[in-house]
Amino acid sequence: MALEKPPVCDFGWTAPTFELPGTDGKTHALETLRGPQGTLLIFICNHCPYVLAVVDRIVRDAKDLQSLGVGVAAICSNDAEAYPADSFDNMARFATEHGFTFPYLHDESQEVARAYGAACTPDFFGFNADLALQYRGRLDASRAEPATGARRDLYEAMSEVAETGRGPAQQIPSMGCSIKWKDTA
Repeated sequence: MALEKPPVCDFGWTAPTFELPGTDGKTHALETLRGPQGTLLIFICNHCPYVLAVVDRIVRDAKDLQSLGVGVAAICSNDAEAYPADSFDNMARFATEHGFTFPYLHDESQEVARAYGAACTPDFFGFNADLALQYRGRLDASRAEPATGARRDLYEAMSEVAETGRGPAQQIPSMGCSIKWKDTA
């Protein structure tokens, strides 16, 4: 389990387009996922202890952001052959068990993760209505357990993006396990 931190937000960077299969049996394109007030893409997986510690808060914040007009999707890009817990069937179970209100997409080729520069799970990419990057920070200030009164960094940042089109200037990177890349040899 390699610990990774993604780079800071590259404000204005445009979201690369993609089409990926979802655990809901549909194929989803970036254009159909985007919300009128912004779009949040979350790179996660099923087995990462960092994701497991915060998945219920991710679902809570996603639902709250969807009510503000932010489109949300999660993407699993891990090598499912080397990490069977991240297989498509297990992704479907994971989404159901945790009550996902958003599509959970399978990036089997890992092309989407590479195009986005995803570094860890969880890794959050928050875009404004024009699909310009405005947030690449953490979920919140707590780790495994919610700290009393912990600031909801992701929710507050994406609420600001939904309202103004701009994310906060100060962002604290997410932290998690590295993406499990396929061997290229």
